[in-house]
Amino acid sequence: MAPELVAAGVNTIEFSKPAVVPSRAYVTFLAGNGDYVKGVVGLAKGLRKVKSAYPLVVAVLPDVPEEHRRILEDQGCIVREIEPVYPPESQTQFAMAYYVINYSKLRIWEFVEYSKMIYLDGDIQVFDNIDHLFDLEDGHFYAVMDCFCEKTWSHTLQYKIGYCQQCPEKVKWPAEMGNPPALYFNAGMFVFEPSLSTYENLLKTLRITPPTPFAEQDFLNMFFRDIYKPIPNVYNLVLAMLWRHPDKVELDQVKVVHYCAAGSKPWRYTGKEENMQRQDIKELVKKWWDIYNDESLNYKKIVVQNEGAVESGALQPLIAAAMNEANAPPLKYVAAPSAA
Repeated sequence: MAPELVAAGVNTIEFSKPAVVPSRAYVTFLAGNGDYVKGVVGLAKGLRKVKSAYPLVVAVLPDVPEEHRRILEDQGCIVREIEPVYPPESQTQFAMAYYVINYSKLRIWEFVEYSKMIYLDGDIQVFDNIDHLFDLEDGHFYAVMDCFCEKTWSHTLQYKIGYCQQCPEKVKWPAEMGNPPALYFNAGMFVFEPSLSTYENLLKTLRITPPTPFAEQDFLNMFFRDIYKPIPNVYNLVLAMLWRHPDKVELDQVKVVHYCAAGSKPWRYTGKEENMQRQDIKELVKKWWDIYNDESLNYKKIVVQNEGAVESGALQPLIAAAMNEANAPPLKYVAAPSAA
């Protein structure tokens, strides 16, 4: 990569924080001192690769070590510490033990300096620009429908009778059981509007809502049921869709991949778990590593001449977002699939 060049004798300014904060941002969540920080670094670099105009905010719990926070800041992330949120005490067995900490994600509704945000889990990678999702109509909660076919759903009636919202025509919901379950989204990616009143209602509702196996995902589905609008699965490809519903996946069209299947997280990948020797999985893991290892995608502060000309190879994300919101033409809405 060519080095930065600044003309001799020109006064330069390094920007670490611009005067104007954009009203849109991506946001993710990080807890603990484990290796998930690699996932967030990969996400930050992925957003940079697709030339997203908006910054990545990382909501971190107090137990995230300073070393990891510095790593994220060095990658251009905006690190925001949040306090944990816990559900009411109960005997509920979560589908995964660590799910209990995910209720802390509710804190991101407090980030009201942003009018709209796109949440992405740390085990997600963005392979194509999705900034246009910020232009979806306000007043709704947008996310991709989940699949009920994995064993983690074995506690549900849907799983027991073989019903899945991804293909309701294959196994129909029995008429004698009333209406089928409400549409259910995967909470690894969603488009939302921060709001203090919504945040307060979320916490108030949480205090009186018994926890369920999928923790905050079940809770968010319950809370936003009436305003949820599905978006196509290209915006959050849960890897199990590749073998559960291959007819529903156009892999070359996928923009966002969610490495949530057992054994699929690229930084832990061994290929030993079920389905992990599939060629498509291997290729997706390689694509993640290609981005993570690409040093040209590392964050760089910009250096600007006193006349305002940009000399570095990458815009500071907040400045880029401000420019985008000032000049970008309106974008078309994404067509959501039928909820029928």
